[in-house]
Amino acid sequence: MSPLVEIVVIALVCVASGALGSLLGLGGGTFIVPILTLAFGLDVRLAIGASVISVVAGSAAASPRYLDQGFANLRVAVTLEVATVSGAVGGALLAGHLSARTLYVVFGAALAFSAAQMLRNRQERSGLAVPGDRIADVLTLHGSVTDGPRQHAYRVTRTATGLTMMTAAGAVSGLLGIGSGAMKVPAMDLAMRLPIKVSTATSNLMIGVTGAASAVVYLQRGDVVPALAAAVAIGTVVGARLGSRLLAGVRTTTLRTVFLVVLLVISVQMLLRGLA
Repeated sequence: MSPLVEIVVIALVCVASGALGSLLGLGGGTFIVPILTLAFGLDVRLAIGASVISVVAGSAAASPRYLDQGFANLRVAVTLEVATVSGAVGGALLAGHLSARTLYVVFGAALAFSAAQMLRNRQERSGLAVPGDRIADVLTLHGSVTDGPRQHAYRVTRTATGLTMMTAAGAVSGLLGIGSGAMKVPAMDLAMRLPIKVSTATSNLMIGVTGAASAVVYLQRGDVVPALAAAVAIGTVVGARLGSRLLAGVRTTTLRTVFLVVLLVISVQMLLRGLA
């Protein structure tokens, strides 16, 4: 396969990964890194460098629609982004000192942990009382979302726990170039009790800012190949716009099931690659 054809194929594949990443709030990097390394045989650091750029591009493409639809909670995103950006910079600096095998294992372990936590709490908890949270009350983080024909109000809780988890999520983002949605969505869904659609949409909004913080480090280190990054970014933007149109019509249970399956499959693949 010639380099030009390979770039075109990568861009087309990234359309699908961008759509799924936008829909699930993971960012296309969750899928792009395994695709570039497992299918195209690229060095993991170059794959991560391209992925970081795609995360920023995909978030910028999908976030305006999520805000217009009322799915993304801007106040929650801004509050949590303080923690994720600091973690992202630290993770990006650390990545240059770790081996490729270590990166694979960390990637797989992070996704497997997220999937396990989501599986344990896979059922909606709309009927359960949400504990009060003073931080959420002061910052007025609570909101409402339209899911189907009705609008549902929701309350945010455990903001301090969410901030702690977001610092770790930011570090994973900078370390692996995956947008950290694999940890952000479970943190908002499980700890802070946001509806799954709000969690995925808000995560998509946040990962662009987090990715931009770590992208600077990867660019300075020379881990970003312009032609590869451009192809990945273009494909991801097209896919992200498609994914943002699909979220409103997807059932909550379907979204959660797809989220779990995707995390489990990719985590197993990356763990096997790292431990082989």
